[in-house]
Amino acid sequence: MADSTQPRRRAKPTAAKKRSRISWAKIFLSELAATSNVSAAARKAGVSTTIVYEARRTHAEFNREWRAALCEGYDALEMALLHRLREGEVKPAPGAKRGVRSFDNATALRLLAAHRDTVVRERAMQEEDDADAILAAIDAKLDRMRERSLTEKEPGPDGE
Repeated sequence: MADSTQPRRRAKPTAAKKRSRISWAKIFLSELAATSNVSAAARKAGVSTTIVYEARRTHAEFNREWRAALCEGYDALEMALLHRLREGEVKPAPGAKRGVRSFDNATALRLLAAHRDTVVRERAMQEEDDADAILAAIDAKLDRMRERSLTEKEPGPDGE
């Protein structure tokens, strides 16, 4: 009988498991960006939501790609919602020859509310990365200017 007091160790993922995650992850992330719906994206990718949530928890790059997909989906949802608010949707009325313009946005508003905080945090992190890149570029340019200035002030070969 095995000693049950010893902690169980998780087996490291094999190369086959990594490949299989890669195969469904692209489909999942694409569908997540299109729908902003984890369950629908998991179904489309052919995996359970348990697997995708575990992958998000254990793989930093997948977690980052997940957040980026949600941001993309959020932006698309915002644009679609704005379009529907302005234009509405034409739906056929029972027995009518012409469709009736409908403005049912409850589902879109719920999705926007559900993902708003995640998107705000992700955008803040992206802006921070952008700010760091800008500061690094400014520092590099100042360093080049200092070097040029020092080069111009150095005396020539005849001491002038």
